[in-house]
Amino acid sequence: MSEVTSTNRGGARAWLIWSLSALAFGYAFFQRVTPSVMVADLMREFAVGGAVLGYLSALYFYPYVILQIPLGALLDRLGARLLLTIALSIAALGSVLFGTAETLSAAYLGRVLIGVGSAVGFIGSLALAAKWFPPHRFAFLAGLAMFFAMMSGMLAQAPLALFVERYGWRAGMIDAGIFAAILAAVIFLVVRNSPALSGDQPSTPVTSWGDVWTGFKIAASTREIWKIAIVATAMTGPMLTIGGLWGTPYLISAYELTRPEAAFYVSLMLFGWAVGAPFCGWFSDRVRRRKLLLVGPSAVLCACLAIIVFVPGLPLWLTVALFTTTGFTGGGMAVTFALAREVSLPSNSGSAAGIVNAMTVASGAILQPLVGVILDWVWNGTMFNGSRIYASQDYRFAFILILTWAFAGFLMTLLLRETHAKNITVST
Repeated sequence: MSEVTSTNRGGARAWLIWSLSALAFGYAFFQRVTPSVMVADLMREFAVGGAVLGYLSALYFYPYVILQIPLGALLDRLGARLLLTIALSIAALGSVLFGTAETLSAAYLGRVLIGVGSAVGFIGSLALAAKWFPPHRFAFLAGLAMFFAMMSGMLAQAPLALFVERYGWRAGMIDAGIFAAILAAVIFLVVRNSPALSGDQPSTPVTSWGDVWTGFKIAASTREIWKIAIVATAMTGPMLTIGGLWGTPYLISAYELTRPEAAFYVSLMLFGWAVGAPFCGWFSDRVRRRKLLLVGPSAVLCACLAIIVFVPGLPLWLTVALFTTTGFTGGGMAVTFALAREVSLPSNSGSAAGIVNAMTVASGAILQPLVGVILDWVWNGTMFNGSRIYASQDYRFAFILILTWAFAGFLMTLLLRETHAKNITVST
């Protein structure tokens, strides 16, 4: 196999290889939000309420979060090609298991395996972006990866809702597993870790595990990394919790919509993110400002959530506009990955990205079940066709938690350091 030269950085092959990794992240996000259009089905199938359903959905996030730290280091050691192939194979197995589960325990295991298999997608795309493209495109590519994710998330809303209405939720999960297996095979055949390498070896010399651990400790001991991670978590939490699970049933309750209609409107939050992430990344690269592109969107995000929570009786068009704007401004968190890279040593950038991504996904792991707990707490006992029915005011009350989370992140943006798109490696 002939060697690929460094002159291909940013060329057609670079785009093909990176796009496959971004598609893997898109698949991960598709699986992240699929429960939002299956709420009633899963409640009825497994005879559970909001708290248990939130936990079932959040089981995706727990292994995802835990694995981000070692995966950031493993990418530096083993490369994205091998990790993406293995991960997607695990996700395929988990999706089929979830789709065929007859017990809640089997569904739990399937959801955990999906989370394990989805954990590599985003940081894998960042690793390939760093190797196959010039540094000045990094923030844009981080945002573009999120575009892939959000578009995939939109497929998991209205289109999947229609599919579930016709064929059932089990068929949807099994088909998703088949897709993951095919994508794993394509990535193994096509993706290479670096333009400088022809095989499946990592693009940097293999270091000892002691060096990997040392690099992680340096990244984890840097206060600026954790401030960035908190901001990323707060900006992502509303999308993962409302767009990823509770937004569709909220709109059904508040506006008496059908499931496909509600799913379509919620998907506009993901569409807003799909546009906002690459735009904010591109604009941040262009003006060479990072902090500004986090402070402003965070403030607008909090304002949108506050209107949704505290103003009753909003017309549907305004709620949808607020959902979309929430997604657009939340997408600004793509800038956090560029910022984390610029305050880290090059040898620790994988670990830094892993920390930020872990904290980002942790927002879903924490908020999804907690919103379910609050909903069960205020539930008035209404049931329909075997599933619990929550009033619109119950959802808005539970969403106060999300608003509080986002506001804490806004306050943290004010404490960030501005890098002006330059590496300013900071001390602990």
